[in-house]
Amino acid sequence: MVIDEIARWIAEGEQHYVCVTGVHGVMESQRDPDLLRIHNEAGLTVPDGMPMVWASHYAGAPHVKRVCGPDLMLEVLRRAEVEGWSSFFYGGKEGVPKLLCDRLRERFPALRVVGTYSPPFRALTSEEDEVVCRMISDARPDLVWVGLSTPKQEVWMAAHQHRISAHAVLGVGAAFDFHTGLTKRAPLWMQRSGLEWFYRLVTEPRRLWRRYLRNNPEFMARIVMNRPRLQAREGPR
Repeated sequence: MVIDEIARWIAEGEQHYVCVTGVHGVMESQRDPDLLRIHNEAGLTVPDGMPMVWASHYAGAPHVKRVCGPDLMLEVLRRAEVEGWSSFFYGGKEGVPKLLCDRLRERFPALRVVGTYSPPFRALTSEEDEVVCRMISDARPDLVWVGLSTPKQEVWMAAHQHRISAHAVLGVGAAFDFHTGLTKRAPLWMQRSGLEWFYRLVTEPRRLWRRYLRNNPEFMARIVMNRPRLQAREGPR
């Protein structure tokens, strides 16, 4: 299980990042070799979205289940409350990380939060980035939650996993907005039937229409034309 692997990292003092990847992340990785490498070097890359699950089943992995960012976040934090793992929240608009902490503590009263940071929309200068790294490291979180967009959050995690003192860095994207109530999730039946992307497109058309128009048809065409195959992971776990 994902949570058991994260628990192992913490127990053994390892440092890794987790990519929660849907069709968008897969297709962007096909166009960007650096992003593909980042996904392949992650401690875990999990399937976010039913198309990813269906593609995995088609490739011969019927055991694969969906692991979406908002749900993964709640499950890991439920374990964190029991184990005493501490969290740092990085991402979201101004005020969102603090609001997220308040909402999560309503669910998990004993949750340990050691810091939050809402980065500016622009790229940080090297000096600003160094200050942020020191801030996170000084807080010594077990978990760093990154709420940025793909591929920005994956690039950030890969660049910072060994620059900050944390065992697991998890890119959960829109989970920050979902769990604060700023963005409403699709009904459960749409999530299970693979239509959550359509719900998000309808609710955020100006932001998402280019992504879905470009990526979804190409993803389906590639699956049909070239059946995906399972590959053994190279290197030590």
